[in-house]
Amino acid sequence: MRLVTSALLTYIALTPAANCFVLQVPSSKSPFVLNVANDEGSAVVEKGDVETDETMDELELKRRLQKAALFGLIGTKPSSSEDPSIEINADAVLADPVTKEPLTITTTGTILGGQSSTSGVRVELSSSQNKYSGSTDSYFNLLRSGTTTGETTKPTEDGEKDENADEGNTQNEILNSLRVFIPPQLRPVLSRANILKDDSYIPMRDLFTSPSVSFAYERGWRQGFSAAGFPGADAEYEMVKDYFAPISPSTVVDMSCATGLFTRRLAKGNDYDRVIGCDYSDAMLGEARNRIRSDPVLSSPSTNNDSTTKTRLDLVRCDVGDIPMVSDSVDALHAGAAMHCWPDLDAALSEIHRVLKPGGRFFATTFLSSYFSGLQSLEGEDAIQQMQAFQYFESVEKLEDLVVKAGFDKEKVQIEVLGTSCVVIRAEKN
Repeated sequence: MRLVTSALLTYIALTPAANCFVLQVPSSKSPFVLNVANDEGSAVVEKGDVETDETMDELELKRRLQKAALFGLIGTKPSSSEDPSIEINADAVLADPVTKEPLTITTTGTILGGQSSTSGVRVELSSSQNKYSGSTDSYFNLLRSGTTTGETTKPTEDGEKDENADEGNTQNEILNSLRVFIPPQLRPVLSRANILKDDSYIPMRDLFTSPSVSFAYERGWRQGFSAAGFPGADAEYEMVKDYFAPISPSTVVDMSCATGLFTRRLAKGNDYDRVIGCDYSDAMLGEARNRIRSDPVLSSPSTNNDSTTKTRLDLVRCDVGDIPMVSDSVDALHAGAAMHCWPDLDAALSEIHRVLKPGGRFFATTFLSSYFSGLQSLEGEDAIQQMQAFQYFESVEKLEDLVVKAGFDKEKVQIEVLGTSCVVIRAEKN
């Protein structure tokens, strides 16, 4: 279903009935009813005569219409709220990364237009135990360490909370926030010396949380992958698109999306109803959002014009080892040049298999270890840091074993090598 933008409407009104909007199109004498509470949880348009309230402020009506489009088109069901200014929606895909139960999205902020809005809509994402936050014009923060409604520290033996642990967690959070200012070559040294007292410190994550890396990623870094045999972003996107086409996916996830190089292409193709770009790095997601804002196709509200996208695009901060999505909810998942950066491959691939629908498809690219052989010439701490920053895949067989171990049928896993070191993985869930 495609919505007509407010620019094409001569009249917009909210009916007395809940979750129902009325649109008067110039070419039609009868209003259209936008109903976002149908059984499937998606928005539908019905034509017919409906009583309207002409006293409601037009800007408020437009705001509510845009919110209905925002949540209705991604397969959500509005829930009741005592405060009419608060809209609560159960997302069809996003889930608590800890409990895996569906998240309820509550929005009370303003919406100021399309993806290019300065603030977008502020949202709170809640499960029965945890709460997370975000904005439709930045990203939804669904890391396991999000704000929780329950205990954030383990209780002591007598059942009381350990205040020292709380203090330690706060100190670690401060150190983590300052880590980007520490020269990269010193970070593993400080970690091993126990100065950075955070057990969650992982070198391969650390590399891509750096603002300098996110800045450079599409400014020369990614283009350098051609030395390994990567055909280039446009050609790779066509490969992804062709592999996903037979199943006509509605929801596509771009895992470890970095600066949104493929997220943007997937959204602009208008082949999918929803694209979700996911990454662990705040810096990468910030760069991705900036690039989305600067793209005229993605930054304009959806219309029937071919120059704008009809695909809903969301960015989510998460851990691939704890994907915050409902089981069997994703049609297709892409991970471009990413697997070698995942700390726990078994957990990540198992999670990908879990969230895919039966018949869902997984497309990934990564490197054989031969690509990183040049790093062996480094010495001292630089060599240690670089070697710890990536997973090393010695062979196609090793990669196949990892994918099959995650739950994919060996008969439905295809792996090929392009050039010297570029590996392309295609896998389908039974």
